[in-house]
Amino acid sequence: MAVPSQQTRNSLREFRLFLEEICCNLCRFQHLYQDDHSPESIKINQEVYLGMPDAFADIRVQPSDDSAYFIEVKYGYPILRLLSSLERKYGKHSHALMGASKLILVVEPNHYDNWDDVKSTIQSQLHPSLKLEVWNEDYLMALIKDTFGVHLDSFSEANLLDLRAAIDDAKGMYAFGEKNWNNDSLQSSLLWQFGFWKLRQLCETRNVVPREMVPPGLYQDVVVLMVDLCAYSSYVRDTWDDEVVRHVLTSFYSKVRYEILNTGGMLFESVGDQVNALFGMPEPIPSSCQDALDCARALIDIGNSVSTTWQRHIDRVQHSRGVHIGMAIGDIQVVSLRPYGRAHLGAVSDALNMAARLQDQAGSGEIVISNSYYQSLPERSKDGFEALEAIDAKNMGKINAWKLRVHPE
Repeated sequence: MAVPSQQTRNSLREFRLFLEEICCNLCRFQHLYQDDHSPESIKINQEVYLGMPDAFADIRVQPSDDSAYFIEVKYGYPILRLLSSLERKYGKHSHALMGASKLILVVEPNHYDNWDDVKSTIQSQLHPSLKLEVWNEDYLMALIKDTFGVHLDSFSEANLLDLRAAIDDAKGMYAFGEKNWNNDSLQSSLLWQFGFWKLRQLCETRNVVPREMVPPGLYQDVVVLMVDLCAYSSYVRDTWDDEVVRHVLTSFYSKVRYEILNTGGMLFESVGDQVNALFGMPEPIPSSCQDALDCARALIDIGNSVSTTWQRHIDRVQHSRGVHIGMAIGDIQVVSLRPYGRAHLGAVSDALNMAARLQDQAGSGEIVISNSYYQSLPERSKDGFEALEAIDAKNMGKINAWKLRVHPE
């Protein structure tokens, strides 16, 4: 396999990131259409920590009534990197592999000499419980056609954008109904901020049209989650290739957004290297507090994986990695950003201010939460939290808070 140019390497990184997005959507819709699973019952996570230093699965899929499986998108990997990466992640027994039945490898066999030998080597290196399944270009294109009705003759940028539009159409029709889906600015905004299955639930249970889903007003008992990359300025300063910075941030934004939607949250805004989410919108549900904590734990994995990838591209060793998270619960005042607007919303709240103050107290791999949020959690979820001394939060006075350290090194 020829050594790719720098431009090709950059293109491959973005293409692999897009393929991960496509694979997540393919799996969810395949289980939805073929197995008649509800979308929310299919748990799909990205950058899942495998219990070994710097080892993260690209994707883990857990259908509601079947064994879990992993997906690794390794399109364009040189053979030695391909073999070493898979053996490092899946060659040893770990708690994360328990109950998993297979590993789906997204790769193009035509890029390698003696692919049958390569495939045999990969299977021999995997943990015995994992069966190897290969998705090549032709198979992926067939899956895409069967699932989304899009015929691709190549993975050109234009074709990929058409595919994304078709996937958005599938989500929109599921969420709003085929007759009501028109992909206007409001529907598009709602699909960006919420999981498509949650929008459908709102349509069915509340019998509301899109304009009535998140109207301006006061929303009670909303959990605010703020996640921020650690030492972002230091990483940027030590990165000579701006393309690396852009790729890492795109990876961070896209995977954090997916996890927020995956756990039932609302993507509120992305500011710099920070992403803010709201849980319990547009109305509280019994699991909102737990869903938010599940999301925060998953975001720790994503942050560690993103930092590990970034470190591989720079010379200077960074002394901080991952993300730090602040969380609080309270009432949120939602406002339109222009008269009669519904597609673009803002919010003000003590809970937003408090989550920001608590985030400042969180270190790498730490989640700091307000006392009221801690008290709202199920008892089983309080394990591992430690009470902090009262935090001086400037204009807010002193705050009682709790801290959880995830995956201590």
